[in-house]
Formats: sequence, C-alpha cells, structure tokens
Amino acid sequence: METTSPKVPALTPEQIWRAADYVELVWQDSEEAWARLEEFHQGDGRELARLMGEFGALLLADYLTVVPAEHVDCEAGYVMDKLAAVAIRYLKRWCYSGGGAHVAYTTAGFLIEVMQEVDQVHQFLSDVRGSAPQWNPAASPPAVAS
Repeated sequence: METTSPKVPALTPEQIWRAADYVELVWQDSEEAWARLEEFHQGDGRELARLMGEFGALLLADYLTVVPAEHVDCEAGYVMDKLAAVAIRYLKRWCYSGGGAHVAYTTAGFLIEVMQEVDQVHQFLSDVRGSAPQWNPAASPPAVAS
C-alpha cells in the first residue's frame, strides 16, 4: 500500500520555499510579518491560495501523515492513509474554490496547528525547505528572513 497520494503534484523548490516563507510569516504574527504578508496578499490572491493548497497536500502526504514502513500493512496505517487522503482532498478543494488571500491565510493557520503537534514550526519548515532540492538538485534555497 502506498502512503502518499499520487495526485499530489510535484512542486518546484521555489514554490516550496515561497509557501514555507508564507507559513512562517503567518506563524510569526509580528508587525514586520504582517507588512510582508500584505505584499503576498496584494501580489498573489488566488494563486497564493492554490499554492497553499498544493503545499498543504505535500505536507500532509509526505511529511505529516507518513506511515512508518513497519506499520504500512497495519490497520492503523490504512486508516491514516485514508484520513490523509480525505484531508488532502478537502484542503485542495477549499483552496481552489477562489477564496484568495483569506483562504491562504486560514490554510497556513491550519498547517501551523498540525505542525505544532509534531514539531516546532520553524524547525519543521526548515526541514521542508532543506528537502525541497530533491525535486531539483540544481536549485539552492533563497535566504529566509526570520
């Protein structure tokens, strides 16, 4: 049994870094972060919501709900796989509904809540950024402001 959805598209490293930057700004919740968030919201709108849907699907499928190999054949592994599939479908449907910046912001908040259950948000996003080049080894991550 596969533990990831074949419907999760391959995001470019740049898209992953951009989405991770956005989530981190939402998490920081500072005056400076709000100014930078405003730039995201004015420049992207619906595209930002779509990106957050795809990024959320990637996190849920490949990072947050991955069933360890020794449990793939267990009933719990099967249930986790199905729960992840439902969450991904719902998240992507919602993000593609045309909600724009509000949907992107709420999606980032949801992902932050999920990440906080498994790790520190900053460290988790750092790990995701670090593994992004596996899709494009020639890419190097941009500098991230904290």
